[in-house]
Amino acid sequence: MAGGGGEEVTLLGHWGSAFVLRVRLALYLKGLQYSYVEEDLRNKSDLLLRCNPVHKSVPVLIHNGRPVCESQIILQYIDETPFFSGSGSGSTCTLLPADPHERAVARFWAAYVDDEIGAPWDKAFRSRTEEERAAWMGKVAAAVPGLERGLRECTDGGRKGCLFGGAGVGFVDVVLGGVAPYVHAMEKVSGLRLFDGERTPLLAAWLERFGELEVARAVLPDVDRVVGYVRMIHAKNAAKGAE
Repeated sequence: MAGGGGEEVTLLGHWGSAFVLRVRLALYLKGLQYSYVEEDLRNKSDLLLRCNPVHKSVPVLIHNGRPVCESQIILQYIDETPFFSGSGSGSTCTLLPADPHERAVARFWAAYVDDEIGAPWDKAFRSRTEEERAAWMGKVAAAVPGLERGLRECTDGGRKGCLFGGAGVGFVDVVLGGVAPYVHAMEKVSGLRLFDGERTPLLAAWLERFGELEVARAVLPDVDRVVGYVRMIHAKNAAKGAE
């Protein structure tokens, strides 16, 4: 699909991927039209394998026939390419701040989300026993207070707003936003409240505020659908472990 100005924009994804969701959040904020291709991750398309031969994973953004892989790299590409930031979309929304130090801080906390929260969460998602899953989710929970500190620093203790981007959605908000449905889903699946109002009040406020935004309501999947997906993956992994 032409995203405006005759340029072609296609996103290869999977509805349940938090990494894909963050790219869809960014594209919505930029006001861009694009073609979306839902991938069957058990039977990956030739297009996906050609565009991402190294990791063979989603998301992949294809802009005028040229693929860009890995979600955070895609977000930065979207933010830095003129077509996505004004000339093609008509949007003036920027994800990363103009100040170099503030940009570095945003990138640091985005990396923290993926390295300290996302990585062990992925291990938990793939675990074949309840004990193994609980151990990995314990590592996720242990990293959450560090993210609370980051949000406190980015918002001056909440005085600049409750989002990492301050008054508006920023880079870290989009990175973390893809995980938001899973934060809600895990509470329903296992009773684990990762963003707790008493232990991490700023993150609890962030979760509530982000969920109220138009972009979140438009892009993020229904929590009950995510709950069903999580339970299905857990059941499949448990069955593999019993073999």
